[in-house]
Amino acid sequence: MRDGGDRTSRADARSVRRWRRLLADEREEAKVYRGLAARRSGEEREILLGLAEAEERHAAYWAELLGDEVGPQRRGQFRMRVLVLLARWFGSVFVLALAQRAESRTPYRFDRDAPPAMAADERIHEEVVRALAARGRARVSGTFRAAVFGANDGLVSNLALVLGVIGGQVPTSTVLLTGLAGLLAGALSMGAGEYISVRSQRELLAAAAPNPEARAVVPYLDVDANELALVYRARGMSAEEAQRRADALLRNPKPPVPPAEAPVDEHEVVGTGIKAATSSFVFFASGALIPVLPFLIGLTGGLAVLVAVVLVGLALMLTGAAVGVLSGAAPLPRAVRQLAIGAGAAAATYLLGLVFGAVAG
Repeated sequence: MRDGGDRTSRADARSVRRWRRLLADEREEAKVYRGLAARRSGEEREILLGLAEAEERHAAYWAELLGDEVGPQRRGQFRMRVLVLLARWFGSVFVLALAQRAESRTPYRFDRDAPPAMAADERIHEEVVRALAARGRARVSGTFRAAVFGANDGLVSNLALVLGVIGGQVPTSTVLLTGLAGLLAGALSMGAGEYISVRSQRELLAAAAPNPEARAVVPYLDVDANELALVYRARGMSAEEAQRRADALLRNPKPPVPPAEAPVDEHEVVGTGIKAATSSFVFFASGALIPVLPFLIGLTGGLAVLVAVVLVGLALMLTGAAVGVLSGAAPLPRAVRQLAIGAGAAAATYLLGLVFGAVAG
């Protein structure tokens, strides 16, 4: 550790300000992990507390470097303060995804005052948070996927439907009836389809899972003539690796399964049929209601269309940003992508409505 007092005496005002900012940010990061740990238990809680202690260790480095110039305790960057609040209130996988992005943007690799060990720590922290976020994504992926697809489908399909009939020059009452019918039909269809899809996928996974009872016959196999190695080869191992695993199992029929080789519960990733169907139904209906909302409150004509388009655009950007955050990517490009796709589909349907309306007229 460097001599804080001696270093600070030679530091310029800009360096002192930067060190104070880094000190505040490290303290905020420690609060994020402690806030997340407070809403968890067991192994995840221990891991998060370990990350908090590491960030506090980094904060102590900057405090020692500042020495007498440490000054009053400052608040960290706005995004870090928001993360602290989210961690305390929600403790969700979204916060872990945001924390992962925060760790990936560490400035220490290019900071002459940060020791290499501190920069290396931050890279390791990123991987720890990535692994924790992956656990959370696995727990919510089935339901979240259904929610995102449902909301996006409801927004785009019902806006396209409403704009299509408006392009056909039909009365407002017909537009409203069409939109509500599209909401109900689409929500029911999405919910039923999601339930069947998830149930079918779970049944396929169950059929492909190894039978746990098969292990019970291993002690009775003929050591010199058996097909155990073929089981491992059928699962994708090379002939040499399969034979090695088979020989090891025959020598010790009941070895403990190492944590690194513990099977992943693919059923958890897929989710349950009821949850996925409910999520899809609710979010499709919520999304499909937005294009109809202006007509429900009495707006008509171009104003109703403008309000519907703006509301749907904002909702599409929100769902796109949510996907970006959950995946650990930048939310803005995903939001713009979602908006562009939705706008293209709605515009195409509106143009078709104009064409058919002109033909019918």
